[in-house]
Amino acid sequence: MSKSILLLIFALSCINCSSDNTEPTPSTPTETLYFPPLVGTTWETKSIESLGWKQSAVQPLLDYLELKHSKGFIILVNGRIVMENYFNGHDAASNWYWASAGKTLTSTITGIAQQENLININNKVSQYIGTGWTSAPLTKENLITCKNLLTMTSGLDDTTDDVSPTSLIYTADAGTRWAYHNVYVKLQDVIAQASRQSWSNYFNTKLRDKIGMNGAWFTSGNNIVYSSTTRSMARFGLLMYNKGKWQNDIILNENYFNEATNTSQNINLGYGYLWWLNGKANYHLPQSQATFQGSIIATAPSDMFMALGKNDQKIYVVPSKKMVVIRMGDAADSVNLALSDFDEMLWTKISALYQ
Repeated sequence: MSKSILLLIFALSCINCSSDNTEPTPSTPTETLYFPPLVGTTWETKSIESLGWKQSAVQPLLDYLELKHSKGFIILVNGRIVMENYFNGHDAASNWYWASAGKTLTSTITGIAQQENLININNKVSQYIGTGWTSAPLTKENLITCKNLLTMTSGLDDTTDDVSPTSLIYTADAGTRWAYHNVYVKLQDVIAQASRQSWSNYFNTKLRDKIGMNGAWFTSGNNIVYSSTTRSMARFGLLMYNKGKWQNDIILNENYFNEATNTSQNINLGYGYLWWLNGKANYHLPQSQATFQGSIIATAPSDMFMALGKNDQKIYVVPSKKMVVIRMGDAADSVNLALSDFDEMLWTKISALYQ
């Protein structure tokens, strides 16, 4: 037998011996997603150090939040509280308004009503609340579906927040024009009619109480606004991070969740079902028909989806970072409807924690 063949046999035998004696490498356990109990103040925490984040970036972030009139701020990672801070006379028990960030609550309840077969978002609004809810010609009014309200494509005049029929004036056919408009609130009437109970009762039963939120709806001018603690806003953000499931309880089905948090029409790529979407090729802003190129918040992760409200009420959900970030407070700078320069600087400082 040749020397080369003997060497080959020897090498193969050594490989086999080595593999027989090698201990299997233990796998690193995956941390489970945490959900706080429905009752009480217990909520697991996770330290900055355990995440490998930079402690030196914490104080600059807190200083910026306080300077910019924040009241409540929370970062969750995998459901656990990493940062929870209150400023300017606010505390964990204080309620604050969500402003238009609460539109996402209406979006979620709409999905729940659909999965209970109370409504179909592709049906016209007048099927549920009757005709004459706008001053548009009947043929034009009947073009407006519940989905058009979810996607801000009703085609109705957006120069006023008033949702009385005389103010809901035809501008364009439904689905042909994107315009940020208070008319979405008619979805609450649709659901009240379809469920044969008040909007608040249906909301409390189907969402609020199932995930341990506090809070209530109140009327402010032409708007219906939600108010709660910062932690309750974080609970809702956690639900949406987990695609509509609270532990093993399916609150919102995943199909609707996916529709809600992806581009919903071809006019404003940065908009879902009352959710703002980062990382798209372009977007529109409230009170504007202009198209802006690029991501809404360039300093933030591109997979982030957001609930944004007047005076900088924020829910940021970032699947790639397993993060939910909440900010409540007064306007960081000038009064704004949803988006502001504050978002970009805030995310510069948040990103400094983990970059």
